[in-house]
Amino acid sequence: MHNEFTAIIEKDGDWYIAYCPEIPGANGQGRTIEECRKSLAEAIALILEDRRENVLHRFKII
Repeated sequence: MHNEFTAIIEKDGDWYIAYCPEIPGANGQGRTIEECRKSLAEAIALILEDRRENVLHRFKII
């Protein structure tokens, strides 16, 4: 499945920091923009998987 989300990336000293406004709590960081984007993508994937598991358990689908 392919999803697209907004990534806001800002430079903070020697680091880049990122967040995704559509997914509260999704943040990333890295020394390069690419590292930062990858870190954010991993955070998004973890949050979405956690939310999916919560829904499946709530409805006892697992």
